[in-house]
Amino acid sequence: MAYVPGVALLAALVVGCSAGADGNANGADSKAGSPTVTPAPPGKYLTLPAPCRAVPRSTLKDLLPGAAELPGDQQDKVFRGSAAVTYDTDRKVGCSWKSDAPSATRSLSIDFERVVSYDPAVSDDDRADTVYAKKEKAAGLSSSATPGPPEEKDKKGEESEESGKTKDPAGADATGSADPSPSGSSSESGQGTDGAPGSSSPEEALPSRILDNLGDAAFLQDLPKRAGSTAQHHSVSVVFRTSNVVVTVRYAEQPALITQVPDGRELQEKAQALARKLAEALSE
Repeated sequence: MAYVPGVALLAALVVGCSAGADGNANGADSKAGSPTVTPAPPGKYLTLPAPCRAVPRSTLKDLLPGAAELPGDQQDKVFRGSAAVTYDTDRKVGCSWKSDAPSATRSLSIDFERVVSYDPAVSDDDRADTVYAKKEKAAGLSSSATPGPPEEKDKKGEESEESGKTKDPAGADATGSADPSPSGSSSESGQGTDGAPGSSSPEEALPSRILDNLGDAAFLQDLPKRAGSTAQHHSVSVVFRTSNVVVTVRYAEQPALITQVPDGRELQEKAQALARKLAEALSE
């Protein structure tokens, strides 16, 4: 029997193992046509703004009439807002405000949701678009809806309001002018100078619809008082997506008297104006 020194045997084993490993590696690397997965690009936003500081005080004074007349400490409390409870401020944050005036109660809330896709084949933007589309569908809207001819608006106003599928008309607040003035609100809100209800009614507000020129996609949902309810509560929501962030603005009014009717058009204009300000702030 031939004698092989221990050192020589160990060296032979090491060489054999190395050759086998190299052979496997080379074999794997040399496979032709191996697919290469390119990760989808990440979303534009990696963080979210502080929600309770996202709305300037001057805007809050306009949206929450009566708050500016409160004593200093109460006024600060109203304008400070209440942060929404969340367990991941990098993914979802929100804030709400409420003002109780003698004539009506106004409430405002904003929510920011940063969407992240964990599928390398799906971008954050595409995932956020899916999240937004679900909200749009839940509101009974479709981005494929188109407006009817302007001259048919009066004839089909009732049908349009029921379907809630008209696009943002040219006469709407497409420019999103900042801080629409509340002056003359007694006539716009359907109240005369004596506090009696005027001609304004929830039906005069524009219906729920897709909005143009706001983020990458946007819609407005108008919710006048519930059928059978005596309370004249009117709520408006504006939802928009910009890259991988979905933002929701909710603005509502509850008059002190059931004979008073909120001005739905004013609520819509102010909610849109705030949404456009938030979109501009995000893009900075």
